[in-house]
Amino acid sequence: MKSPFCGDTVNSRPFTLLVVDDSQSTLPRLARALGPEDFALRITAHGPEVPRLAREVSLVVLCPGEDAQASVGSLERLMPEEGPVGPPVVLVAPPEPRGLWLEALRRGAEVVLDPWSPDELVARVHRALAVQARMESLAAQVSELQRLSSTDGLTGLHNHRHFQERLREEFRRAQRYDDSLSLILLDLDYFKEINDKYGHSAGDGVLREVAAALTRGVRETDLVARYGGEEFAVLLPRTHLTGALTVAERVRRELRALRLEVSDSLQVTASLGVSSFPHRTVLTPEQLLLTADEALYQAKRDGRDRICLHPQLPVGPLGT
Repeated sequence: MKSPFCGDTVNSRPFTLLVVDDSQSTLPRLARALGPEDFALRITAHGPEVPRLAREVSLVVLCPGEDAQASVGSLERLMPEEGPVGPPVVLVAPPEPRGLWLEALRRGAEVVLDPWSPDELVARVHRALAVQARMESLAAQVSELQRLSSTDGLTGLHNHRHFQERLREEFRRAQRYDDSLSLILLDLDYFKEINDKYGHSAGDGVLREVAAALTRGVRETDLVARYGGEEFAVLLPRTHLTGALTVAERVRRELRALRLEVSDSLQVTASLGVSSFPHRTVLTPEQLLLTADEALYQAKRDGRDRICLHPQLPVGPLGT
């Protein structure tokens, strides 16, 4: 009769546990304690493959072998002091040597010492799984809060605060590596009239459609943000001024071609200001923003639905 402990899996219940045990002498007791009704056990020996196998399971049960150093190595690989956190670990070990289970406790593992009872082992496993679930839930909440804190609720674009952070980061990177960085600021023309004629709900719809069009018109490496109201920003890393002008013209044409839900006859246009680094007048991220803003308002003064550069920014070499 084939042993139920041979192969990878005893049972396919919701929680799959990886049992790391060279001798497999503890397996019968583990299987009886954990039971096929609640857990599926995968079996492996100590070795370099343990971390990879651990990524595929919910929890690791670590049983030290005769080679104490190999057991310590497995523990260090499963619970490194730096780097990504893996699944929880339950160490099932004799009282001696104390160094191994003390190190396991220090690294955050659950420890079950011989002689152990099935109830204690199951309780430790469930506690480790519960703590892991709470940690994952907390990490997901933090990630969602970070996303919300950097996202404009209406358009789904990055918001003003996130844009300012990325502008500083990209400017430092461009300075460090002597690279190019361009910025497009655009403002929708006569947007107040859209709100006045069709209502603010329709105006919100227009902003969402404009946001989608802007996203379509740029590369994945570019950043599109709602700068405020009906004003948007497009940050173009590793893009010379001539490349930014190409993007700006594509965006301007894309907006003019929009067929809006609020009215087929309504046409959206925008005024765009473009600036770029490196240039002698752009030495800080604030100056990059200021020169793009001045160019934007020059486009407004010149009649709207056009692209303007800051007067001191002649077109540089072609390329992106």
